[in-house]
Amino acid sequence: MTTTEPGAEGPTEEVELQALGEQLLRTAKSSPARAAVQALIGEHTILSAPAVRQALILHTDDGEMAHFEGLAGHQYSLGLDKQQRCFLELVLSMVGIGMITLAVVQNLDDRRLALLLRATLQLAGNETLAVGTRL
Repeated sequence: MTTTEPGAEGPTEEVELQALGEQLLRTAKSSPARAAVQALIGEHTILSAPAVRQALILHTDDGEMAHFEGLAGHQYSLGLDKQQRCFLELVLSMVGIGMITLAVVQNLDDRRLALLLRATLQLAGNETLAVGTRL
């Protein structure tokens, strides 16, 4: 699979992904689900994969919502690269799915690591710590 970097999509796809992200956040029923959705939105490349959207999105009367259990059942057949898979496994663990060691963060690049750290702080309800580059 060719990994699409953030911003490499066309304008229409970018707008659709943004609208999808907003919808998934609106329909997230718990704080862990909101943190996980926010992490996927920020990571961008995973959510832009059609196979991921097909496995993740559940159509309900309230609109589309994230169904992480459905995504978990397909995580190894989505065509994701190693970093994307590691990131996804950590995100799924935020909603209580799967068993993964924290040591997998060694496989993440700086951008994904920062996203995961921000999501972890959001999950913990911490608004005082900041994630950024050390000077």
